[in-house]
Amino acid sequence: MKSKKPIIIVALVALIAAGLGGWYWYKSQQDQGLTLYGNVDIRTVNLSFRVGGRLAALQVDEGDAIKAGETLGELDQGPYQNALLQAQANASAAQAKFDLIIAGYRDEEIAQAAAQVNQAQAAFDYAQNFYQRQQGLWARRVISANELENARSSSDQAKATLKAARDKLSQYRTGNRPQEIAQAQASLQQAKAQLAQAQLDLQDTTLIAPSDGTLLTRAVEPGTMLNAGSTVFTLSLTRPVWVRAYVNEVSLNQAKPGTELLVYTD
Repeated sequence: MKSKKPIIIVALVALIAAGLGGWYWYKSQQDQGLTLYGNVDIRTVNLSFRVGGRLAALQVDEGDAIKAGETLGELDQGPYQNALLQAQANASAAQAKFDLIIAGYRDEEIAQAAAQVNQAQAAFDYAQNFYQRQQGLWARRVISANELENARSSSDQAKATLKAARDKLSQYRTGNRPQEIAQAQASLQQAKAQLAQAQLDLQDTTLIAPSDGTLLTRAVEPGTMLNAGSTVFTLSLTRPVWVRAYVNEVSLNQAKPGTELLVYTD
Protein backbone atom coordinates (compact mmCIF):
# COMPACT_ATOMS: atom_id res chain seq x y z
CA MET A 1 0.00 0.00 0.00
CA LYS A 2 1.39 3.39 -1.11
CA SER A 3 1.96 6.18 1.45
CA LYS A 4 -0.43 9.22 1.45
CA LYS A 5 2.09 11.74 2.90
CA PRO A 6 3.25 13.18 -0.46
CA ILE A 7 -0.37 13.86 -1.41
CA ILE A 8 -1.09 15.67 1.87
CA ILE A 9 2.06 17.77 1.55
CA VAL A 10 1.16 18.78 -2.00
CA ALA A 11 -2.37 19.71 -0.86
CA LEU A 12 -1.02 21.86 1.99
CA VAL A 13 1.43 23.62 -0.34
CA ALA A 14 -1.38 24.33 -2.82
CA LEU A 15 -3.62 25.66 -0.04
CA ILE A 16 -0.89 27.94 1.29
CA ALA A 17 -0.11 29.18 -2.21
CA ALA A 18 -3.79 29.94 -2.84
CA GLY A 19 -4.03 31.89 0.45
CA LEU A 20 -0.93 33.92 -0.32
CA GLY A 21 -2.18 34.61 -3.81
CA GLY A 22 -5.52 35.82 -2.46
CA TRP A 23 -3.82 38.05 0.10
CA TYR A 24 -1.54 39.64 -2.53
CA TRP A 25 -4.53 40.21 -4.83
CA TYR A 26 -6.51 41.93 -2.02
CA LYS A 27 -3.48 44.06 -1.13
CA SER A 28 -3.00 45.09 -4.75
CA GLN A 29 -6.64 46.13 -4.97
CA GLN A 30 -6.28 48.25 -1.82
CA ASP A 31 -3.17 49.99 -3.18
CA GLN A 32 -5.02 51.03 -6.34
CA GLY A 33 -7.07 53.58 -4.35
CA LEU A 34 -10.71 54.53 -4.72
CA THR A 35 -12.10 56.31 -7.76
CA LEU A 36 -15.39 58.15 -7.32
CA TYR A 37 -17.58 60.06 -9.73
CA GLY A 38 -19.78 62.97 -8.78
CA ASN A 39 -20.68 66.62 -9.32
CA VAL A 40 -19.20 69.89 -8.09
CA ASP A 41 -21.89 71.85 -6.27
CA ILE A 42 -22.15 75.45 -7.48
CA ARG A 43 -23.22 77.78 -4.67
CA THR A 44 -24.42 81.19 -5.74
CA VAL A 45 -25.32 84.44 -3.96
CA ASN A 46 -27.59 87.18 -5.35
CA LEU A 47 -25.95 90.51 -4.52
CA SER A 48 -28.06 93.65 -4.01
CA PHE A 49 -28.11 97.02 -2.23
CA ARG A 50 -29.98 97.24 1.08
CA VAL A 51 -31.27 100.68 0.06
CA GLY A 52 -32.87 101.93 -3.13
CA GLY A 53 -31.75 104.63 -5.52
CA ARG A 54 -30.22 105.38 -8.90
CA LEU A 55 -27.33 103.07 -9.84
CA ALA A 56 -24.35 105.37 -10.37
CA ALA A 57 -21.57 102.94 -11.35
CA LEU A 58 -20.51 99.28 -11.61
CA GLN A 59 -16.83 98.36 -11.31
CA VAL A 60 -16.98 94.71 -12.45
CA ASP A 61 -18.55 92.58 -15.19
CA GLU A 62 -19.60 88.99 -15.88
CA GLY A 63 -16.78 86.46 -15.62
CA ASP A 64 -14.60 88.61 -13.35
CA ALA A 65 -12.88 87.00 -10.39
CA ILE A 66 -13.97 88.76 -7.21
CA LYS A 67 -12.19 89.11 -3.87
CA ALA A 68 -13.99 89.51 -0.55
CA GLY A 69 -14.28 93.20 0.39
CA GLU A 70 -13.95 94.42 -3.20
CA THR A 71 -16.21 97.31 -4.28
CA LEU A 72 -18.63 96.14 -6.95
CA GLY A 73 -20.93 99.12 -7.49
CA GLU A 74 -22.31 102.37 -6.08
CA LEU A 75 -25.64 104.18 -5.88
CA ASP A 76 -26.09 107.94 -6.18
CA GLN A 77 -25.14 109.10 -2.68
CA GLY A 78 -26.61 112.63 -2.90
CA PRO A 79 -29.99 111.95 -1.24
CA TYR A 80 -28.38 109.91 1.52
CA GLN A 81 -25.73 112.56 2.22
CA ASN A 82 -28.50 115.15 2.61
CA ALA A 83 -30.42 112.85 4.92
CA LEU A 84 -27.27 112.36 7.01
CA LEU A 85 -26.76 116.13 7.35
CA GLN A 86 -30.38 116.54 8.46
CA ALA A 87 -30.03 113.73 11.00
CA GLN A 88 -26.83 115.29 12.37
CA ALA A 89 -28.58 118.64 12.80
CA ASN A 90 -31.55 117.03 14.56
CA ALA A 91 -29.24 115.13 16.90
CA SER A 92 -27.32 118.31 17.75
CA ALA A 93 -30.55 120.20 18.50
CA ALA A 94 -31.85 117.36 20.68
CA GLN A 95 -28.54 117.22 22.56
CA ALA A 96 -28.61 120.99 23.19
CA LYS A 97 -32.19 120.85 24.47
CA PHE A 98 -31.36 117.95 26.78
CA ASP A 99 -28.28 119.74 28.15
CA LEU A 100 -30.37 122.87 28.75
CA ILE A 101 -33.02 120.97 30.70
CA ILE A 102 -30.40 119.19 32.80
CA ALA A 103 -28.57 122.45 33.57
CA GLY A 104 -31.78 124.12 34.75
CA TYR A 105 -32.49 127.85 34.74
CA ARG A 106 -29.88 130.57 35.20
CA ASP A 107 -29.93 133.06 38.06
CA GLU A 108 -30.71 135.83 35.60
CA GLU A 109 -33.83 133.98 34.40
CA ILE A 110 -34.98 133.39 37.97
CA ALA A 111 -34.48 137.07 38.82
CA GLN A 112 -36.45 138.09 35.73
CA ALA A 113 -39.29 135.74 36.69
CA ALA A 114 -39.33 137.21 40.22
CA ALA A 115 -39.57 140.73 38.76
CA GLN A 116 -42.53 139.63 36.65
CA VAL A 117 -44.24 138.33 39.80
CA ASN A 118 -43.77 141.69 41.51
CA GLN A 119 -45.13 143.50 38.49
CA ALA A 120 -48.14 141.19 38.29
CA GLN A 121 -48.74 141.60 42.02
CA ALA A 122 -48.81 145.38 41.70
CA ALA A 123 -51.21 145.20 38.79
CA PHE A 124 -53.50 142.89 40.71
CA ASP A 125 -53.48 145.11 43.81
CA TYR A 126 -54.45 148.11 41.72
CA ALA A 127 -57.21 146.21 39.88
CA GLN A 128 -58.56 144.78 43.13
CA ASN A 129 -58.67 148.21 44.83
CA PHE A 130 -60.33 149.74 41.80
CA TYR A 131 -62.95 147.01 41.77
CA GLN A 132 -63.69 147.56 45.47
CA ARG A 133 -64.14 151.33 44.86
CA GLN A 134 -66.46 150.58 41.98
CA GLN A 135 -68.51 148.32 44.22
CA GLY A 136 -69.02 151.30 46.64
CA LEU A 137 -70.05 153.56 43.79
CA TRP A 138 -72.41 150.91 42.48
CA ALA A 139 -74.04 150.63 45.91
CA ARG A 140 -74.85 154.37 45.69
CA ARG A 141 -75.91 153.92 42.04
CA VAL A 142 -73.25 156.38 40.90
CA ILE A 143 -71.95 154.07 38.15
CA SER A 144 -73.64 151.68 35.80
CA ALA A 145 -73.66 147.88 36.07
CA ASN A 146 -71.49 147.68 32.96
CA GLU A 147 -68.73 149.74 34.60
CA LEU A 148 -68.85 147.49 37.66
CA GLU A 149 -68.57 144.38 35.47
CA ASN A 150 -65.57 145.84 33.63
CA ALA A 151 -63.81 146.48 36.92
CA ARG A 152 -64.47 142.92 38.07
CA SER A 153 -63.15 141.48 34.81
CA SER A 154 -59.97 143.52 35.09
CA SER A 155 -59.45 142.26 38.62
CA ASP A 156 -59.96 138.61 37.57
CA GLN A 157 -57.55 138.99 34.65
CA ALA A 158 -54.89 140.54 36.87
CA LYS A 159 -55.32 137.67 39.33
CA ALA A 160 -54.83 135.08 36.59
CA THR A 161 -51.71 136.88 35.35
CA LEU A 162 -50.30 136.92 38.88
CA LYS A 163 -50.90 133.18 39.27
CA ALA A 164 -49.13 132.41 35.98
CA ALA A 165 -46.14 134.53 37.01
CA ARG A 166 -45.92 132.78 40.39
CA ASP A 167 -46.12 129.34 38.76
CA LYS A 168 -43.33 130.28 36.35
CA LEU A 169 -41.12 131.51 39.18
CA SER A 170 -41.77 128.31 41.13
CA GLN A 171 -40.78 126.21 38.11
CA TYR A 172 -37.59 128.21 37.62
CA ARG A 173 -36.62 127.78 41.26
CA THR A 174 -37.37 124.03 41.51
CA GLY A 175 -36.01 123.14 38.07
CA ASN A 176 -37.53 120.97 35.37
CA ARG A 177 -39.82 118.11 36.25
CA PRO A 178 -38.60 114.49 35.92
CA GLN A 179 -41.16 113.93 33.16
CA GLU A 180 -39.70 116.80 31.11
CA ILE A 181 -36.18 115.44 31.58
CA ALA A 182 -37.32 111.96 30.53
CA GLN A 183 -39.05 113.37 27.47
CA ALA A 184 -35.95 115.31 26.42
CA GLN A 185 -33.81 112.22 26.92
CA ALA A 186 -36.16 110.11 24.80
CA SER A 187 -36.08 112.72 22.04
CA LEU A 188 -32.28 112.70 22.14
CA GLN A 189 -32.14 108.89 21.89
CA GLN A 190 -34.55 108.96 18.96
CA ALA A 191 -32.44 111.57 17.17
CA LYS A 192 -29.28 109.49 17.73
CA ALA A 193 -31.02 106.39 16.36
CA GLN A 194 -32.07 108.30 13.25
CA LEU A 195 -28.50 109.54 12.85
CA ALA A 196 -27.14 105.98 13.09
CA GLN A 197 -29.66 104.82 10.50
CA ALA A 198 -28.72 107.65 8.15
CA GLN A 199 -25.04 106.71 8.48
CA LEU A 200 -25.86 103.06 7.75
CA ASP A 201 -27.99 103.99 4.73
CA LEU A 202 -25.15 106.05 3.27
CA GLN A 203 -22.73 103.18 3.85
CA ASP A 204 -25.13 100.79 2.10
CA THR A 205 -24.96 102.82 -1.12
CA THR A 206 -21.69 100.96 -1.81
CA LEU A 207 -21.98 97.27 -2.80
CA ILE A 208 -19.16 95.16 -1.29
CA ALA A 209 -18.33 91.57 -2.24
CA PRO A 210 -19.11 89.29 0.72
CA SER A 211 -16.61 86.57 -0.30
CA ASP A 212 -14.34 85.34 -3.07
CA GLY A 213 -16.04 84.12 -6.22
CA THR A 214 -16.76 84.56 -9.90
CA LEU A 215 -19.48 86.80 -11.32
CA LEU A 216 -22.00 84.75 -13.26
CA THR A 217 -24.51 87.43 -14.24
CA ARG A 218 -24.80 91.23 -14.27
CA ALA A 219 -28.50 92.02 -14.08
CA VAL A 220 -28.61 95.84 -14.41
CA GLU A 221 -26.71 98.76 -15.88
CA PRO A 222 -25.75 102.22 -14.50
CA GLY A 223 -28.62 104.68 -14.50
CA THR A 224 -31.20 102.10 -13.46
CA MET A 225 -33.51 103.04 -10.59
CA LEU A 226 -33.28 100.19 -8.09
CA ASN A 227 -35.49 99.16 -5.22
CA ALA A 228 -33.88 97.88 -2.04
CA GLY A 229 -33.04 94.20 -2.50
CA SER A 230 -33.09 94.22 -6.32
CA THR A 231 -30.49 91.76 -7.69
CA VAL A 232 -27.47 93.43 -9.28
CA PHE A 233 -25.05 90.49 -9.60
CA THR A 234 -25.09 86.73 -9.18
CA LEU A 235 -21.86 85.54 -7.58
CA SER A 236 -20.58 81.96 -7.72
CA LEU A 237 -18.63 81.16 -4.56
CA THR A 238 -15.23 79.54 -5.04
CA ARG A 239 -14.41 78.83 -1.41
CA PRO A 240 -15.12 76.35 -0.08
CA VAL A 241 -15.91 74.03 -3.01
CA TRP A 242 -18.09 71.00 -2.35
CA VAL A 243 -18.01 67.80 -4.40
CA ARG A 244 -21.02 65.50 -4.16
CA ALA A 245 -19.97 61.86 -4.82
CA TYR A 246 -21.48 58.47 -3.96
CA VAL A 247 -19.54 55.54 -2.49
CA ASN A 248 -20.78 52.00 -3.07
CA GLU A 249 -21.23 49.67 -0.13
CA VAL A 250 -18.14 47.59 -0.94
CA SER A 251 -15.86 50.64 -0.77
CA LEU A 252 -17.34 52.24 2.34
CA ASN A 253 -14.36 51.13 4.44
CA GLN A 254 -12.09 53.34 2.31
CA ALA A 255 -14.18 56.49 2.78
CA LYS A 256 -12.55 57.84 5.92
CA PRO A 257 -12.81 61.42 7.27
CA GLY A 258 -9.65 63.45 6.69
CA THR A 259 -8.48 61.44 3.69
CA GLU A 260 -6.77 63.59 1.05
CA LEU A 261 -8.30 63.30 -2.42
CA LEU A 262 -7.39 64.38 -5.93
CA VAL A 263 -10.26 66.05 -7.80
CA TYR A 264 -10.33 66.02 -11.62
CA THR A 265 -12.90 68.12 -13.50
CA ASP A 266 -13.99 67.96 -17.13
